[in-house]
Amino acid sequence: MSDRTPRTVDNYVDGEWVAPTGDDCATVANSATGEEIAEVTFSSRADVDVAAAAAVGAYADWRTQPVEARVQPLFRLKALLEDHQDELAETIVREHGKTFAEARGELRRGIENVEVACGIPTQMQAGTLASAAPGIDESAVRHPLGVFTAITPFNFPGMIPLWFLPYAVATGNAFVLKPSERTPLTAAHIAELVDRAGFPDGLVNVVNGGAETASALLTHDDVVGASFVGSTPVARSVYETAAAHGKRVQAQGGAKNHIIVSDSADLEFAVEQTVGSAFANTGQRCLANPVAVVHADVYDAFAEQLVDRIGSMVVAPGDDPDAEMGPMVGERDRERVLEYIDVGLEEGATLLYDGREHGVPDEGAFLGPTVFGDATPKMRIVREEIFGPVLALVRATDFDEALAIVEESRFGNAASLFTERGREAKRFRHEVDAGNLGVNVGTAAPMAFFHFGGAGESFFGDLHAQGDDAVRFYTDERVYIERWPDVGADSA
Repeated sequence: MSDRTPRTVDNYVDGEWVAPTGDDCATVANSATGEEIAEVTFSSRADVDVAAAAAVGAYADWRTQPVEARVQPLFRLKALLEDHQDELAETIVREHGKTFAEARGELRRGIENVEVACGIPTQMQAGTLASAAPGIDESAVRHPLGVFTAITPFNFPGMIPLWFLPYAVATGNAFVLKPSERTPLTAAHIAELVDRAGFPDGLVNVVNGGAETASALLTHDDVVGASFVGSTPVARSVYETAAAHGKRVQAQGGAKNHIIVSDSADLEFAVEQTVGSAFANTGQRCLANPVAVVHADVYDAFAEQLVDRIGSMVVAPGDDPDAEMGPMVGERDRERVLEYIDVGLEEGATLLYDGREHGVPDEGAFLGPTVFGDATPKMRIVREEIFGPVLALVRATDFDEALAIVEESRFGNAASLFTERGREAKRFRHEVDAGNLGVNVGTAAPMAFFHFGGAGESFFGDLHAQGDDAVRFYTDERVYIERWPDVGADSA
């Protein structure tokens, strides 16, 4: 496979590039131009069987390898990812649309997970207790489980596969990735680097496809666990399907995150952080904060500064060095967001800044940043995940009301607070039911050595991605209980 964009996207199975054999296919387009850049054929159930069999075969030997030997290919993969970071970023820009800076940042986050997984010799250690009972020592030892799969979304095609792959193989398992059919080229490039890093054939596999391919993986007898990131309805279905087939499952769902702006906040800083959170990646991320709950005393000033800031945003193709926001991933996504703008107007919200009139290129799935004011918690633009560049401002009379508004959401992925008061930060930390919380942080994105949280309808499962949760997800603890009678003392 060459470094240039292929016209067809093959599977990577058992160390070889093979064409999928399914009947369905999808077109991959450059969302900034509409130009077709690749076609991906979906994998059949037979293709999934071949990949699973290859993974089972590789796992049989890999699980017995010393843990220090298992991390050596990860060190090489980390170096290769860094060496090819710009090429990977260019691929992400072409098939997804985000800016080059955002693509590089995404990859940096993915590489951080490889770095953390390289420390698996320490992370896999479990507990030992001498004399747990009279004459008895006990210890716990982590063991790999088999073949895991991950079904990953279009919005972070470089980072999210690396939430899972490094931990799965470092802990001694085999892995089958099904990337989004909308952004498969980045996964293919990562697989090429995996191949060069020297992992055993069959240990890491990539199968392309849509819902039927995903279902084949979730129900496959040889797959012991599944990871998913996507919308809440699909996450719930993945969780139910995988669990019904006796598999471990972690399913990250959708979000409708909130920012609270206290009357004590540094408004200039809060505005800049809110813009970055709401409109980075064109709002197509589960950590975006598309609702800002603003104290009434600073609401007007915050809204004015916010509108001034986004009015100067450069919306352009992701490879434009001046671009602050690229296109949506596709035209149908843009149309969905346009429908939500109409919904907001019908619900009575005030359109403070109309992204439809923002200067954008004529071609491609572009839409400018949009801000609604005078929104209320009952409006659909506040309750539902739009997954696009739309921000709703909600007025709160005091901090108690702001907290209550945040808690009305059925989602629980993340929330942020801008304040200069420690007592507000403490209440926020203990009263908001969300998995990732930030104080004076616009986007509450945890580092790779902490797990990626989620609550409510934003997460289905028990153990999250990244960090210690990932190690526990990919392993099982066996407890050993030992007693050695003092034979010499008995015979005396």
